[in-house]
Amino acid sequence: MCAINASSSPPAGAAVHGQVTAVELAGITKRFPGVVANHDIHLTVRKGTVHALVGENGAGKSTLMKILYGMQKPDEGTIAVAGEQVSFGSPADAIVRGIGMVHQHFMLADNLTVLENVVLGSEKLYGIGGRARKKIKEISERYGLGVRPDVLVEELGVASRQRVEILKVLYRGATTLILDEPTAVLVPQEVDALFDNLRELRAEGLSVIFISHKLGEVLSVADEITVIRRGTTVGTAVPAETTLRQLAEMMVGSELPTPETAESTVTDRPVIGVEKLRLEAFGGKALLDDITFTIHAGEVLGIAGVEGNGQTELVDALIGLKAADSGTITLAEEEITSWTTRKRREQGIGYIPEDRHRHGLLLEAPLWENRILGHVTEKPNAKGVWLDPKSAQDDTRKIVEAYDVRTPGIDVTAASLSGGNQQKLIVGREMTHKPRFLIAAHPTRGVDVGAQAAIWDHIREARREGLAVLLISADLDELIGLSDTLRVIYNGKLVADADPATITPEELGSAMTGAATGHLEHEETPEDSPEPGEDEAR
Repeated sequence: MCAINASSSPPAGAAVHGQVTAVELAGITKRFPGVVANHDIHLTVRKGTVHALVGENGAGKSTLMKILYGMQKPDEGTIAVAGEQVSFGSPADAIVRGIGMVHQHFMLADNLTVLENVVLGSEKLYGIGGRARKKIKEISERYGLGVRPDVLVEELGVASRQRVEILKVLYRGATTLILDEPTAVLVPQEVDALFDNLRELRAEGLSVIFISHKLGEVLSVADEITVIRRGTTVGTAVPAETTLRQLAEMMVGSELPTPETAESTVTDRPVIGVEKLRLEAFGGKALLDDITFTIHAGEVLGIAGVEGNGQTELVDALIGLKAADSGTITLAEEEITSWTTRKRREQGIGYIPEDRHRHGLLLEAPLWENRILGHVTEKPNAKGVWLDPKSAQDDTRKIVEAYDVRTPGIDVTAASLSGGNQQKLIVGREMTHKPRFLIAAHPTRGVDVGAQAAIWDHIREARREGLAVLLISADLDELIGLSDTLRVIYNGKLVADADPATITPEELGSAMTGAATGHLEHEETPEDSPEPGEDEAR
């Protein structure tokens, strides 16, 4: 029986380690033009617990957390911290009350060092020099964050940036941490380490509000779960007595989707070829070294790797943002190594960037202008040398309908959409141009199970029609499920390959840390009996 209660109070039997209330939100309502983001939401977080908040994209989770963090004011309702009613006018007010937030999209200045980012706005705590550096190193070592204070943020990968954000919150003395999709960029071993850290925080009496779309992780780490749907709380769940399927149905009204692909569509027609590609940093250090692979029509090549091992550089080289120092790139057997990014795009290379806010969207521009990005010279966005706004607008409406982008209209800004709807807009923009080769970097990062299933379906459909895909993802289940071929990148080199039909996420994660090279063979064990339905799609 599913232990989900249609109540905001902790259900009987919940694994609640502290009975003192850390944070309580009651009757929270927030309206925006044309939409009610939150309606009469209730949330109680106990001291010394990990409290998961789940709901589909657009359900109102981010708005609720922005209210708790002082970024927005509720139209109705109250907030209480440690039993005392409060009103936050800014994040500074929330921080004073011990509430810290790690956003899904990071709030860091690229041109500053880690230390400068961490102390910014909190200079009075430990100064800006030796004491601050000592404190940062102390926190980093205590929680295994591996943060280097003097590195420029622009030199860090996504995973390292996230760890800086977590450290920044701890540095300010937060006792209630809001973590928005904290595992989105981590491999299984790193997720386990993070969960150990969260348990340490909990043991010390700190509270964690854990927002995630990975329901398996929610069930494994949370003491309590609150489910939000269509802007209001629909109940709480006891993790120990709730299954993945039950939680997914509670959240989106359907079963949990799987990325598995039933049939092979790989042909013998090469679409993209990379031969001995090398990319160097200033000073000659290899960022990519001897990268060689071929992707055929109807094939998905998955690249697994811990963030910062050359994935970003590989994408940049393929899309033309960085010039290779040596080696060749071919598209349909025509060398394109010297082509500009625009020419590559015009000739059929699609691109779903790893960070939609930094590289995929103009957040303050309307949706129809975002539809034009990357395809300025192509129909329907252009007539000859002139832009064609009307056709772009008409096509945006088609994308919104075909890709289920939930929006009041195409004139609203991209910033007004939830993360999943932003991602569906990007996927629709790229797929509409019928690319021959698609670079998909973390295509479902930070989106809910409903949006995730839709994006997987669009990639599978295009693959059946002959699309060649390079898939880079931190979600190893996604990589294994969607890929026809798997390669592992480590220190800028492709060091291992695996059969996605037999490899496990744990085995793949081990190779990502450099512990295994060559062809990865899955070793059968008595515990290998699959979950019901796990292998049905293969």
